[in-house]
Order: sequence, then structure tokens, then C-alpha cells
Amino acid sequence: MPGMTNQIDPSGVASGDVRGLPGGLRQAAEEYLATRRALGFVLSSQGRLLLDFVGHCERHAIATVTTDAAVAWAIGTTRSQDPVWWARRLMVVRIFARHLRALDPATQVPPTDVLPHAYRRTTPYLYSAQQLADLVGAASRLRPRLRALTYAAVIGLLASCGLRISEACRLDEGDVDLDEGVLTVRGRSSASPESCPCTPPPSARCGSTPAAATCSARTRRRRRSSLTAGAGGWTPTTSRTPSPR
Repeated sequence: MPGMTNQIDPSGVASGDVRGLPGGLRQAAEEYLATRRALGFVLSSQGRLLLDFVGHCERHAIATVTTDAAVAWAIGTTRSQDPVWWARRLMVVRIFARHLRALDPATQVPPTDVLPHAYRRTTPYLYSAQQLADLVGAASRLRPRLRALTYAAVIGLLASCGLRISEACRLDEGDVDLDEGVLTVRGRSSASPESCPCTPPPSARCGSTPAAATCSARTRRRRRSSLTAGAGGWTPTTSRTPSPR
């Protein structure tokens, strides 16, 4: 790896006086993230990665984004040695560098042929209607009853509404409208919630997937409300005597 370029005195980074960037690279990154989030982008993992790169530049007294610094940071992770992960990390810096170049002409945008990004998705397994029915039926036999309702509802939501598992787990009682047959889905790429039609229709029996989702959410809410603040944090209002061993 070639030597890093655009290095400056570490005191310059600490004071925020970095080339023409008011507040330095960190402030520029935070303002960039704030601008994109105001436009509706969540940028949860991307924001964390970008600020981690900024920390890397501060530790090495690097004034602005350079190709050498970006590549060294992208491949210098202990999480994975997969080139696809390296490419995703570098892509976060590359997009930020395109924005930053308008503010700091010394910014280098890593070329697209350096750790080129490519999508690599696992081929999905498509369940048949019978396999889905068998899964829901098996889940309905779990004990206790709340576990059966929860797993049957989650499997049904994933299959009928196209939800991600994280979106299904975030559903609460107020997100389920049985009268209209609509779910309010949160946590997608957009910061604002989205509406999603759910099946079976509202006229379906009480044991339907949306009704089970409501029951599970209501039970979770009752459990949360049964907690009280104790001296050491949140503790249940009821105590359980440990069984003798």
C-alpha cells in the first residue's frame, strides 16, 4: 500500500483547523449525514462506518479523504476478510468523498475500479403454500400460548406481507389496523413509516395473522407496563421464589 498522503500535524486535527473545512473532517461528516437524514435516509450502518473512518483519519493525522486512507481503512477491519465487505466499506467513503470534494478540492474520490462493489445475494428458497401451512401449524402447537401466537404471526406476516424479520419484530399494537387490513411498517430505508396491506382480510376470523400480531403486541405491552423502577434499575412487580435445588 503506498504511503498516506495529505498528512498534517495531529494538533491541527484536534483543533479542527483542517485545510478549508470549518470544524474539520468530523464536522463535515456529521453535517453530511444530517443533510441526508433530513431527506429521509436512515443511514444507520453507513453513518457508523463513516464516523469510524473519520476516527481513523484523526488517529493518523490525515487532513481529508484520500484514496490511500480510504482503502487502508476499508481493508483494515477485523470483522471480515471478505472483499465484498471491504468494497461496501469503501463505497461509504466514496459517496461521502464526492460530496466533500465540492467543499475541499484536496479531497480524493476513490476510483470505482478500486475494490469494485458488486452485489452478491444468496439465492432465496421459495416455500410452497403447503410448507408455509405446515410451518404455521407447527408454530401454533408451541407452548406457552404466547409463543405459539407470536411465531405463527411472524411466519404469516413474512409470507403474506413481504416483511423483513426486523420489521415484523418492530410491530406494536398501534401498527395493526384490523378494520382497514393495513399494517404500519417502520424501519425501512425511508425514515417515515409505510403502509402495507395485510392478509387475510379484516373479516377473517380472530385467529388470523393480523389478529395474532395484535394479541402478541398487546401482551408485550402489558408485560412492559408490569415493570417498575427499582433501586438497581427495572425489576418485575412480582417476585418468584426460587425452587430448592
